[in-house]
Amino acid sequence: MAELLRAEHLTKRFKGLTANDDVEFNILAGEVRCVIGPNGAGKTTFISMISGHLQPSSGRIWFRGEDITRMPVVERARLGIARKFQTPSVFNRLTVYENVELAVLGTGRPSHRREARVREVLELVRLSEQSNRPTVMLSHGQRQWLEVGLLIGNDAELMLLDEPTAGMTAEETHSTGELVRSLARDLSLSAIIIEHDINFIRNLEAPITVLHLGRVLAHGNYDEIARNELVRDSYLGH
Repeated sequence: MAELLRAEHLTKRFKGLTANDDVEFNILAGEVRCVIGPNGAGKTTFISMISGHLQPSSGRIWFRGEDITRMPVVERARLGIARKFQTPSVFNRLTVYENVELAVLGTGRPSHRREARVREVLELVRLSEQSNRPTVMLSHGQRQWLEVGLLIGNDAELMLLDEPTAGMTAEETHSTGELVRSLARDLSLSAIIIEHDINFIRNLEAPITVLHLGRVLAHGNYDEIARNELVRDSYLGH
């Protein structure tokens, strides 16, 4: 798989506070990577620099070989970098179909291809049977999946997912893991996931980066991270 994104020596300072310090990170096309760590570790700051919502104090970000370090959010979205925040941001008064249709409209597809794409996205995020329901009637988990659908509808190549399972039931959490894996496997979509649910992280079987005090504490698979004494002391516990 080809490298999709690379962050080199990424640092962000807020006056006297260093939120991220010399972070090195990369992700391949079709790969899922998880970012974990205690509160205040710099996880959200990190993906905010990837999405363009924050500019780094130093360091570089490359996407498909292009330096995007100073590129605005909108231009990054056009390249395929799409972010989902913790709280779903959808149009409650519209139907599920209409929400996805708005996302697809933004890609400039001709009208004769638009409906097929909307139906395809709804199938991917397992909301086909809900397509005509007002979004306000969806469960919390379904709203989260709909927002993932909006990212796909916008032709995302790299999804930045901030705590995608927060507030979900155990069944919804399991289904979310299956959804993320299927999108990576079948569509070669990449995802950077910030998450505190360690069981969800373990079941994803994805590479993990641990941040602590703004720095990379460890990289590895779940078993390697779980055995790392520094990670256990600072985050996972014994």
